[in-house]
Amino acid sequence: MAENCNFRDIQTVLKYNELVDIVLSKTQRKTPTVIRKGKEISTIREFYTRKVKFTQETFDEKLGNILTGFPRLDAIHPFYGDLLNVLYDRDHYKIALGQISGAKRQIESVSKEYVRLLKYGDSLYRCKRLKIAALGRMVKIMKKHKDALVYLEQIRQHMSRLPVIDPNTRTLVLCGLPNVGKSSFMNKITRADVDVQAYPFTTKSLYVGHMDYGYLRWQVIDTPGILDRPLEERNTIEMQAVTALAHLRSAVLYFIDVSETCGYSIAQQVSLFNSLRPLFASKKLVVVFSKTDLATVDSLGVEDRALLAQILDGQHQTAMLSSQKEDGVFETRNIACDLLLEARVDQKAGKAASVMNRLRVSRPDGMDPASREPHIPGNYRERVEIEEVERDIELKHGGAGVYSIDLKKKYLLPENEKYDVIPEICNGKNIADFVDPLLEEKLAQIEIEEDYLQRTGAYDIEPVDDETKNVRHIADMIERRRGAFMEKKKLENRGTDAAVKRKLQKIRKDPETERDTAEDGLSEMRQRLLSKAQKTGTVSTGTQISLMGSGPVSVSGNVRDRRLLGIGSEKDLVRVNRILKLVHRKRRMLGKKGEGDNEIPDKKPKHMFSGKMGRGKRNRR
Repeated sequence: MAENCNFRDIQTVLKYNELVDIVLSKTQRKTPTVIRKGKEISTIREFYTRKVKFTQETFDEKLGNILTGFPRLDAIHPFYGDLLNVLYDRDHYKIALGQISGAKRQIESVSKEYVRLLKYGDSLYRCKRLKIAALGRMVKIMKKHKDALVYLEQIRQHMSRLPVIDPNTRTLVLCGLPNVGKSSFMNKITRADVDVQAYPFTTKSLYVGHMDYGYLRWQVIDTPGILDRPLEERNTIEMQAVTALAHLRSAVLYFIDVSETCGYSIAQQVSLFNSLRPLFASKKLVVVFSKTDLATVDSLGVEDRALLAQILDGQHQTAMLSSQKEDGVFETRNIACDLLLEARVDQKAGKAASVMNRLRVSRPDGMDPASREPHIPGNYRERVEIEEVERDIELKHGGAGVYSIDLKKKYLLPENEKYDVIPEICNGKNIADFVDPLLEEKLAQIEIEEDYLQRTGAYDIEPVDDETKNVRHIADMIERRRGAFMEKKKLENRGTDAAVKRKLQKIRKDPETERDTAEDGLSEMRQRLLSKAQKTGTVSTGTQISLMGSGPVSVSGNVRDRRLLGIGSEKDLVRVNRILKLVHRKRRMLGKKGEGDNEIPDKKPKHMFSGKMGRGKRNRR
């Protein structure tokens, strides 16, 4: 907690009745619940002693989490220590935690006392009464401190809403009188969305925004407005700003509204600056003149400019900005960040002086004034001076993009052969090995021969006679029948469905269609396709279909659907279907399987809700 001060990790503080219910129910669940008076007295004593000790340990765990979860004011950063003191009053905070710690000790002493008394219990009744008395006293102790629990829970809720401020990182603190433009400036340089209004004290607590400058992460703290009055008269809202100014190592931006639209004159703003001057010690300060779109420093009166000159005195940086027009906003940010970076670097560099007394630097005495330069062999120096690298040649000839490197001058070839044209080499042969001097003559002979074959009709397609056409037709028909037979076998071997299907309607064909199909030799395949279409519902009763270029086939059959008996027209069928849906609506809402599903499930089966779980086991039986 002392390192990150993230108060959102504090566990919820339960109320008195909630805490008691949780502890006692856990004792009932985690310890045995059945004991008989006929058992040995040692077993009875152990049974009730275990309940008392378990209850005490559970209270100890719950209260210990509360004590360790809340931060210790003396162990955290002074900024957070003073901030918690301002918000919650250090005395009340410590008293509440002290009461919880005292209740924990009292419960431990009650447990020890009744465990000692249970050793002398001579019957089940007496041991049980001692257990009841022990648990009752523990509950009564917690009842006395229920107000402390409520107080700590309210503090925890408020602490979880506090911003996470790192006291050691690079920080800019904005301060000044109310409504001088601090929040507007923060919204411009960070992603924070602080409420900005025309009336004062809109900001009532510390707000944190983050930004990047110089590839570094910065945090900007917007403080509530401070009024010019004695320290003891300032309220909690103002003291938060004073705490941030007092404890954070940061650059301070003091805002002065030169237009005086904030409701305070220049004299009042200068007076507040003088009262806060002790808090600005050892900090980098930037005096920011805001709202310059309404008025400027040059437009002020002589007295006001004299007051401003007194507080500046040539020691502090100044900046002017207008958040409305965004003039000078980022310039002001840059000035403050540069000042703080310079101060942090100087502070770290100053630490070297404290370390120098622990270092010993040896300096030889009595040396001659001769200069001893590094020794470089002569042959190496000559080679370096004479040798010219490719980089130097490139610079002489115009640099990169102008000079092209000559890669062939490094070839391990004689000088007269380095720049010869090299043919493509493949498997030890070059292009000359594949050149035929008689290639053109051979090509001309081939072209003449090709023309002769085309003129004599060597490439013409022979005419097909009737016998060949008949053979090809029979072959195609056999192939189609073979494919139809294979499809039929696949459908037969597919297996039977689990659901009972209604018998298919019979298919009747026209005699002419049957005759044409038989003549074509495709009757079996047509029957298979019609049967498949009837099963899948793609062909309905009384429709005409055409297969493979043959004539239409009429598929009709006697109506076997009992649902259609007694229905005269299609309009009556629509009306019957509408009534049927209304009848089945309740069954569908109840999730019934059908009209005969009258099962009433047992929502609490006996075998799942009987018995006890003992010693932490999950098996009920």
